[in-house]
Amino acid sequence: MSADPPSGVARPAKPFLGWRIAALATITAAMTGPGQTIGVSVSIDPLIAELGLSRSEVSAAYLIGTLGGAVALLPVGSWIDRIGTRRAMRWIGLAFGLGLVAMAGVQGFVTLVIGFTLIRWLGQGALTLVSSLSITHWFERRRGRVFGLTSPSVSGLMSLTPLILGLAVAAHGIRTAWLLAAAAVWLVVIPIAHFGIVNRPSDVGQWPDGDKRSAPTAASAPGGAAAARIAFTRGQAITQPRFVLMCSVIATAAMVATGLNFHQISILSGAGLSATEAAAMFVPQIMGMIASGLAVGALADRLPARVLLVASMVLLISALAMVGSLEPGWRVFVYTILLGAGGGAHFPLVPTVLPRWFGLANIGGIQGVSMLVIVASSATGPVTVALLAAGTGGYAEAAWWLISIPLATGLGALWITEPALPSPSLPRPTDAR
Repeated sequence: MSADPPSGVARPAKPFLGWRIAALATITAAMTGPGQTIGVSVSIDPLIAELGLSRSEVSAAYLIGTLGGAVALLPVGSWIDRIGTRRAMRWIGLAFGLGLVAMAGVQGFVTLVIGFTLIRWLGQGALTLVSSLSITHWFERRRGRVFGLTSPSVSGLMSLTPLILGLAVAAHGIRTAWLLAAAAVWLVVIPIAHFGIVNRPSDVGQWPDGDKRSAPTAASAPGGAAAARIAFTRGQAITQPRFVLMCSVIATAAMVATGLNFHQISILSGAGLSATEAAAMFVPQIMGMIASGLAVGALADRLPARVLLVASMVLLISALAMVGSLEPGWRVFVYTILLGAGGGAHFPLVPTVLPRWFGLANIGGIQGVSMLVIVASSATGPVTVALLAAGTGGYAEAAWWLISIPLATGLGALWITEPALPSPSLPRPTDAR
């Protein structure tokens, strides 16, 4: 990572690079699709047929791999802080592609666990994280609005993954499809990282948000004046009550939304929809996710985080309350929109709020912990819903039990307070309240 430019050095005027980097990071985040649940879903039946494993064994391998990937993600954020987003994205893109190659060579349960661990760690986790951090350093005042645009865009682009991978599987088989996915990641992510990503505005003599000021200095440029005066370590940040309460909310959203998504065909088939109609309901769900992303992004720079976190739990509770009364028509349409909105509201909120609370000095390590929470919680969702449905007599009864979780975390979020910005006379405090 290049050093910050010296103060007072004249630079030729350049167009602000932040918007270009936001667009490129959106593309790289969308390339995580083969490592996301929606991408893996098209490979489940072919893997069962190829490996001779049961559906329960493949599901168990996926659970173990996802949890393993979440644990492996913990040091990645701090590593990105040290070497910069540009270099990190190159290496992560290369490694993610190798993980997809490993998936093409799985032979049994153990190798399937290894393959799932690699693609969940490097795809869903590391590449998502570095793509988000690539944007974070380039915006401050507009950070919420930018993530409000990029997060829904990622969701929309990623929704193409099942279709593209499904066509590849149908035409060439599952193993070749994984190899093609690896080639696509290498051809897209690595060139974008090398030629398109710049670590910080100060590296090219610019300021966050494209503000017109004198050449940025090491003390002030990375992330703006407010963020430069805040420098929490990861250890300090993750012990803050506001961080713990926020993580409880995003963990709830990840667990509940992933669990209901995993069993969506079964849930909606029981409500009278055909399997095809049930699968088609992912479209309004993505619409809800996009709508909530745009709304939360627009409001994240203006409202306290607790308001938006509570609102996301209210949306999730509303979706769960409808599970027992679903039927073809407007009810199932509203349910899927609410589920998408409640499950996806945190996507633009987390990368907007964490830099505001804890600064940018160690944001990769801090945001890496929040990403670990999301990945690990999503792994527990499918089995939690399945066990509750089996133990209570059905999905409707399970949903009423599940409501207690977003209700509790939503109430907890009411206690989140916004930290006071440090005084300009105290440039880099590291203690926290």
